[in-house]
Amino acid sequence: MSVADLVKPKVLEPADEQAVAALFEDDALDGLRFVIRGGATRPVGKPIQQPHHVLSTSKLSGIVDYEPAEMVMIAKAGTPMAEIEAALAKGRQRMIFEPMDHRALLGTKGAPTIGGAIASNASGPRRIVTGAARDSLLGVRFVNGTGDIVKTGGRVMKNVTGLDLVKLLCGSWGTLGVMSEVTFKVVPEAEAEQTLVLHGLTASEAASAMAAAMATPCEVNGAAHLPAKAAAKLGSFDGHSVTLLRVEGFENSVKIRVGKLMDTLRAHGEMIVKEGSASRQTWRDIRDVEPFDDGTMKPVWRVSVAPMVGHLLVAALGVEDAFYDWQGGLVWLRMDGAPQAQNVRDAVAQVGGGHATLVRASVEERSKTPVFHPQDAAVTKLSEAIRHRFDPANRLNPGRMG
Repeated sequence: MSVADLVKPKVLEPADEQAVAALFEDDALDGLRFVIRGGATRPVGKPIQQPHHVLSTSKLSGIVDYEPAEMVMIAKAGTPMAEIEAALAKGRQRMIFEPMDHRALLGTKGAPTIGGAIASNASGPRRIVTGAARDSLLGVRFVNGTGDIVKTGGRVMKNVTGLDLVKLLCGSWGTLGVMSEVTFKVVPEAEAEQTLVLHGLTASEAASAMAAAMATPCEVNGAAHLPAKAAAKLGSFDGHSVTLLRVEGFENSVKIRVGKLMDTLRAHGEMIVKEGSASRQTWRDIRDVEPFDDGTMKPVWRVSVAPMVGHLLVAALGVEDAFYDWQGGLVWLRMDGAPQAQNVRDAVAQVGGGHATLVRASVEERSKTPVFHPQDAAVTKLSEAIRHRFDPANRLNPGRMG
């Protein structure tokens, strides 16, 4: 039995980048894995079975540079999202990618961090127009699995040195390195926001309505459909399914565009308009999967498919608890019993492909279920080669890719 087998997990809180690098050179930690923790709000992946310590980024915190006129922010990875959002609000700006807060869905109590949002590529409803979190990311500083400090990217998009590596780190769930600092674009806050709400559509009818809306020049940047059961959890709808279309921008422009949208979709039936804070709260609830905030560990899947086939996936599975974001291309599923991983992934293949991630389940279920969507042989080989180059001893978040 090795010394590592006898070590009880403890939380390591390096004060700076150099201290993170030193951990990989510490003989006392040789053979141990590191579970990287930001705010401890996104425990997605298999529970780690190997001897390990928790590597917390809590002390790698603070906004390094932010000039509203430049529309770029540099922040240390452990900076709480609340701190970043408060600073942006003072500058009348916001993050482009609308990152999800996992706390309600997963029952976690920590404070989400910018590093966690980037590591998980957390991207909200606006993704269908503005892209994912990785599309806002300009630069990253990180420590790889051999203790090397790496800087890649820059402050502006024309500085493309290492840009692919920047995108590679985003969504890697900490398997390639411990992020210490991120640089990302921001945008001005919208002056006005309205959401057109269509009542009573079936999932198939909603798919057609959302496609029609996205084909207009009305610049819709949020398109979601909630069946009646999911809509009831939001508390502001009266027993109907609802199809939601968001428009943002200057006040007069928003009013004109929503009016044109109503004219286009008149044949789809009854509709109302939500404005301001009521609209913003609705989209926060959708972003954070509020309909499945039930205090349980019932399995919840996040499934990405082509927008027009999301409802076909749900029908093939016969799942009652589901709702749709990203114009129907992001499907959230809640299962009553076991995760049914094989059934879910077979259904994804049946509708033309995509990927399914088990975001919530009990520890027991996560330990025996492939949490992340299996890759084909060529992609698996490439992914393993990349991870081996960055972390040859497989010490970083080994449960995250299972």
